[in-house]
Amino acid sequence: MEKESREFQVFVKPVGALCNLRCRYCYYLDKKNLRLPEEPLIMNEDILEKYIVQHIEATTDETIFFSWHGGEPLMAGIDFFRKVVTLQNKHKPSGVEILNGVQTNGTLIDNKWGWFFAENNFLVGISIDGPGEMHNRFRTTSDGRSSLHEVLRGYEILTRYRIKSEILCVVNSYNVRFPLIIYNFFKELGAGYITFLPLVERRHGAKSGVSRATVPSLEFGRFLISVFDEWIERDIGEIKIQIFEEAARTAFNQEHTLCIFRENCGGVPVVERNGDFYSCDHFVNNDYLIGNIKNGSVADFLDGEKQKVFGHAKSLTLPRYCIECEVKAMCNGECPKNRFIATPDGESGLNYLCSGYKAFFNHCRPFVEAVAAVSGKQV
Repeated sequence: MEKESREFQVFVKPVGALCNLRCRYCYYLDKKNLRLPEEPLIMNEDILEKYIVQHIEATTDETIFFSWHGGEPLMAGIDFFRKVVTLQNKHKPSGVEILNGVQTNGTLIDNKWGWFFAENNFLVGISIDGPGEMHNRFRTTSDGRSSLHEVLRGYEILTRYRIKSEILCVVNSYNVRFPLIIYNFFKELGAGYITFLPLVERRHGAKSGVSRATVPSLEFGRFLISVFDEWIERDIGEIKIQIFEEAARTAFNQEHTLCIFRENCGGVPVVERNGDFYSCDHFVNNDYLIGNIKNGSVADFLDGEKQKVFGHAKSLTLPRYCIECEVKAMCNGECPKNRFIATPDGESGLNYLCSGYKAFFNHCRPFVEAVAAVSGKQV
């Protein structure tokens, strides 16, 4: 019997929140308290093998994708990832392809890692927030030193070994003012794939309800517009920028690949180093603990009622202001973690980034509609 299709991407945390940097905006560092004193710092081999087997069994596609996150996942050590590849090959069904992606701050990458990534066809996401102070203001080492030099050294190794990589740039209240400086810096690095991730930190004691590092919504929209116009003029077809790709998917009536823009979520859970399975990377707490893979399975947790309720709450709680929005298909209310302001008519649950996203998506609509007209689709 053919398996029912199941789309998911698990963020595996082999070292939990352990990290060699102390980025001021990191939302995962405090998750180090999840580890009990008797638990190891690194995911043990029994849990690792159990997870790999369950992930393979849960996947219905012919490509099986593993996504390693942190903290800083490279702190697990290269031998851990050699073990990953060995176990994947041990349990790999015939006729399928296994791919691995790792999200790293880049500072630990050396030639050994470069050789390993290249030999095993890893995809590497590396976090860079721009040149100079744009990166170093928030991304520092544990003793407060700047990290950009070490990051760029790691990125150079990825380039030298021809490893497919993606730059992830967190857009905050400081670097949002320099969209083209940042974009041109990434182009100079030879970036082929770029993701811009808006920083939103809730601070209940703050006057605005968010931290000073949080990117202002409209400024984020203007940042995207500036980069989009430059990209359209000079780089379309040469550089892939995730949010532009997501907007263009609506021209073909395609489902979003990025969870924050999907109508419902729940397909990007977390497996912590002790095997605990949580609903989402931004909801790693007891309220969203689904179970442990030692006592259940990835497939059962993904298909379970608790995870489905979590996922469908995204569309069920969407304010009418969003439902009636002309760019709803591009946004779908974005991530539920950012829905904490009120709509113009007072309804709760509007996304903090609404004004910025609305400005950007309306700006790029003529382009998307032109693409749709060429393809014969209707946006």
